[in-house]
Amino acid sequence: MRVSTSVSLRALVLVVAAAAVTATAAPVAAAPAPVVAEQQPITIGLLIPTSGNFAAPGQYMKEGFELYLKQHDDTLGGRKVVVIQADSGGNPATGLTQARRLVEQDHVNIIVGPLSTAVDQAIIPYITSHKVPAIFPVLSPDDITQRMPAAYVVRTSPASSQTTQPLGDYAYKTLKYRKVATIAYDFSFGWESIGGFVQTFQSDGGKVLKQLWTPVATSDYGPYLSELPRNVDAIMCSFSGAAAVNFIKQYKAFGLKTPLICQGNTTDESTLPATGPAALGILTALHYSTALDRPQNKQFVAAYTKAYGHQPSYYGEGTYDAALVLAGAVGKLHGNIADTQKFIAAMRSLHVTEAPRGPLVFDRYGNPDQNVYIRKVEMIGGKLENVVTETMPNVSQFWTYDPVATLQHPVYSRDYPVCNACK
Repeated sequence: MRVSTSVSLRALVLVVAAAAVTATAAPVAAAPAPVVAEQQPITIGLLIPTSGNFAAPGQYMKEGFELYLKQHDDTLGGRKVVVIQADSGGNPATGLTQARRLVEQDHVNIIVGPLSTAVDQAIIPYITSHKVPAIFPVLSPDDITQRMPAAYVVRTSPASSQTTQPLGDYAYKTLKYRKVATIAYDFSFGWESIGGFVQTFQSDGGKVLKQLWTPVATSDYGPYLSELPRNVDAIMCSFSGAAAVNFIKQYKAFGLKTPLICQGNTTDESTLPATGPAALGILTALHYSTALDRPQNKQFVAAYTKAYGHQPSYYGEGTYDAALVLAGAVGKLHGNIADTQKFIAAMRSLHVTEAPRGPLVFDRYGNPDQNVYIRKVEMIGGKLENVVTETMPNVSQFWTYDPVATLQHPVYSRDYPVCNACK
């Protein structure tokens, strides 16, 4: 791999590439890259946090994207690829500045990333006005593919509520829970992931007795833990990164015995080693697990672990699949991505079958329908893993609800859906 430096971004420039997958409307799978005439390399801006609170998951994002490119003969649909890495710092102002530099100084063809919801909200108006295609591999705000669709964005991650809607249904119908309380981040990701759970759980007949919202920078969860009701069947939570580690450890230390069921990022593989045994028994829902018993995933996990010395995570698998989708679209267009609208359409038309997570196909709103896995943290061979206990196939961002009717409702928030048994 050849490395050079971009002074304007103070970022790492990696000359890398990836082979195309099928160049037709058929499912995406491994196939010889099409022969393409000599063209300039495709330039990709990898906008991820390499500093700040989100640096650790940002590293996973870098590794997942890099691994796919290393595995696929240094071409993307027959074309060379130059990847320019830019540090968003997880900060919206910094992310927007870096996006501008990628577009206006480095003239990237595509942006991959970012990680933070705040950064995505900052850059979407900019990339829309400049008509720069972007692929979001981990970002999940519902309205990107609902009430305010981003015309130049392809999302491969699920919407925030897409994994928790089936979890709410599972909690009521399979686990037979009837009363729960919730606790989560006090910003859009927390509201939407909790909102999806509450919507289905209450629709099935469940009662939500209390909802607690914690500031993003919270380090001491004691005051919130003391407010959790004890007369419930479970506590539903939604955290990630260091917040997830702190919450779970403090929950255990507080002596609480009520089962935890959570949005899947709470026990992501990037944080499980730091969380330790306190995570045992937590039930979560997500579209990926390193323990997924799927040949493509086993190969991916083995290759990733060999390359980087640790297992992948939701973040690493997300960018790996983003590269797979880009490869499929470039191959489908025989390397000609000059027409941005056609390029976006090509990505959204793919039916991906070879992703480690399982198959995904894009709906009319540009969001992928994909499997959601119910997972339980167990100790396997001396290592904590999210063991898959049930697969819910081909889950829509609208669950089983009518999309048109759903879009007439408010976006999930602190106040919607209304908690049906809160005092």
